[in-house]
Amino acid sequence: MGCVRPRFNSWQPDKCMKYNIKDRVYGEIEISEPMLVEIINSPSLQRLKKISQAGYFEPYFPGTWHSRFEHSLGVCILLKKYGASIEEQIAGLIHDVSHSAFSHCIDYVLSAGSEKEHCHQDNVFYDYIKKTEIPEILRKYNFDVEYILDESNFPLEEKNLPQLCADRIDYSLRTALVFNEIDGARFFLENLYVEDSNWVFKNFESAKKYAELFLKLNENYFAGINSAIMFCTVGEYLKYALNKGYISEKDLYTNDDLVLSKIDSFLSKDEHLSFLFKKMNNKIKCDNQLDDFDDEIFCKSRIVDPLCCHNGEIKLVSQIDSNWKEIVEDCSKPKQYFLKFKQ
Repeated sequence: MGCVRPRFNSWQPDKCMKYNIKDRVYGEIEISEPMLVEIINSPSLQRLKKISQAGYFEPYFPGTWHSRFEHSLGVCILLKKYGASIEEQIAGLIHDVSHSAFSHCIDYVLSAGSEKEHCHQDNVFYDYIKKTEIPEILRKYNFDVEYILDESNFPLEEKNLPQLCADRIDYSLRTALVFNEIDGARFFLENLYVEDSNWVFKNFESAKKYAELFLKLNENYFAGINSAIMFCTVGEYLKYALNKGYISEKDLYTNDDLVLSKIDSFLSKDEHLSFLFKKMNNKIKCDNQLDDFDDEIFCKSRIVDPLCCHNGEIKLVSQIDSNWKEIVEDCSKPKQYFLKFKQ
């Protein structure tokens, strides 16, 4: 009874264990490093093929489903494209392995997460990875597992908001393409370069254009009203299913389809569960209504302040445009919603 999951990436292994990938952001790419290929083929990475990057957005934006697997490969490809070390490429490839089913919806289900920070996946990352087959693969190729799992070693792959990093660049461009906000990513990629472990745009114009695109994505998708409704209703559905014993917490670390199918068998027997299912599938109208609401909820808000080359100097967009500084300050705060469901 869940949503249909379209697939985008096309994978074709050849006799030398190389992978030719047709990616929506970077085009046709070949991955030939045996260690990367082995990690890609591992159960932990393959699981991400059935985990939605956005959570459970299909009821609000049909045809936009894309996976954590696609994004994870994208981060690795982006890092390789701009000359990052093989260690940093590995870190980019595995950075989302600890995501649960429905991605950041888990922050509205388990106490290890946070509505305002969406940090569940980061909080459990180290312990989760250590229980997978990935450390064994890394040791097989003589990589230091502890070094790879420490993201502070890889500033191109991950940095705190509002700084740019490969993770942020990939998911923003990928989201923009999925939701038809841009026709292609080439303009932004051609105007990016790396200097002193920082992502830098070649000029202010391209940096500002990217920053404004990211702002639009945040307002419409990352922290928009539909995301608030999705997080609230999926969180309700999963919490209720957990409390009733229809699923276990362990089930949440399988994938979207398996969790949905396990709960599906109880829908006809549990009237409240059926009602929550309708809510989560956008069958019940909902508004943001401060004076009369059912649920108060927060969404993590994301904004970027890119570096760019301007008059021979490397500067932040906010150092050139004072208005952008105010936008960054405002959008760095979690978005608060007051949801009223109209039955």
